[in-house]
Amino acid sequence: MPSHLSADRPAAQPPGRGSVDALISQTRRLKGDVDAVRRDTQSDGADPQERWQRALCDLALHQLNDLDEHLAQLRDGPPPVPAPAEAAPSVRTVPPAPRRDSLLSRVGSAEWNLLTDEAGWSGELYQILGRDPAAPPLTLDELPSLVLDEDRPKLTAMVTDCLVDAKPIDGEFRVVRPDGEVRTVHMMGEPLLAADGSTASMWAVLRDVSELRRSQRAVNETRDSLQRHRHHAQTEHRLAVELQEAVLPPWRGSLRLPHQGPETLDLAAHYLPSSTSALIGGDWYDALELADGETLLSVGDLTGHGVAVTSGMATLLGAVRGMAMAGTQPGQLMAWLNQLLDATVQPALGSAVCCRYRPETRTLAWAQAGHPAPLLFRDGTGRTLNAPDGVLLGATSGASYEQAEETLEAGDLLLLHTDGLVPLHDRADTVHRLLDLAPRFGEARTAQDCVRTVVEEFGGTEREDDACVLVARVM
Repeated sequence: MPSHLSADRPAAQPPGRGSVDALISQTRRLKGDVDAVRRDTQSDGADPQERWQRALCDLALHQLNDLDEHLAQLRDGPPPVPAPAEAAPSVRTVPPAPRRDSLLSRVGSAEWNLLTDEAGWSGELYQILGRDPAAPPLTLDELPSLVLDEDRPKLTAMVTDCLVDAKPIDGEFRVVRPDGEVRTVHMMGEPLLAADGSTASMWAVLRDVSELRRSQRAVNETRDSLQRHRHHAQTEHRLAVELQEAVLPPWRGSLRLPHQGPETLDLAAHYLPSSTSALIGGDWYDALELADGETLLSVGDLTGHGVAVTSGMATLLGAVRGMAMAGTQPGQLMAWLNQLLDATVQPALGSAVCCRYRPETRTLAWAQAGHPAPLLFRDGTGRTLNAPDGVLLGATSGASYEQAEETLEAGDLLLLHTDGLVPLHDRADTVHRLLDLAPRFGEARTAQDCVRTVVEEFGGTEREDDACVLVARVM
């Protein structure tokens, strides 16, 4: 293969300028498009996927910059190589003026004559290696002095294979410039054989790929970070789901209480996950037969998502059940729940509604903490129960909670729900849409039929949060 540095050989002619100019124009348009995408993916570093996308755009821009530079060199042809001075002992060329300050796309070339021990470097190679253009080019024996210690065996092996076995060179190594900066250089070369088949000289093209490799590392690191983030999210979601399933009531479909004696309540409930988040929230519903024959009904929501919030929800629900079994009335129960949240290490806010139903008098005693009031449906119409005062759980220390009572009738339908059924937690819209379901509830035969109606109405909504609904039908 002829050497492009040998003065006794004709210089290669560049291809037609028109076709190369067209490629350069296309490359620069593509650079502009990629740069626009890169600006649209500005990231604050918090989202691994955004960091990965930004790193990919940076890598693509580096490669397009390389392509632009190489096409320009192809269009312009090789730089002129002046004849060496008569007294000069080497064939070192005079370096041309650099066309850009960046080393990103710079390509240099060299030739080492093994018969005369002469060497020739292009001006670009001097700039890549940070060498003084007035200094003589290094011989093959001297070249490893620029290379990091751990990369020298690699360079030695490549050069030896080329000179001894006539193998092409294609590899990378790191060099240390005089200013201490470490650069990564990609070297490609081939031997030039003499008439007797021995190696007479070796030529090589060296390209500074430091920025390209840095961008590739950034892509790999952000990809690995994104994979770890996704794995962590999947693990957290699985744990939260398992914890939620372990804590929420195990019954599915309809439940009738009490288990012994005449049944007084027909119950059904449903959990609706968020449609915009893979994380589990802190919503709960519960129905529990108490020791005194009354029934506990509750729904609530602890703010946030993830395992920690689900664990906090489990703690609150356990506290609700324990205090209710001990005979605590809803108003006092809410006050102690507020104290519990106020005393936790991790600050949290929650809302809840808690009811005790006395079947012998069909009386509902209830309290709420910053939560939507229960809805009562009777004879094909519905209304919102008048809510007693109660602030969010965890909002203030020492809060007190009022308690209200409502007398129910056979056939009444009580509906408890959490926020999140509709986007942006629009309570007024949620209540309005639920009350509009009164005629359909009036035709339903069971509490489970009513829950299905709610799911049909709200199940396809693009909810930003989880939601629960609990229906109790008085028998």
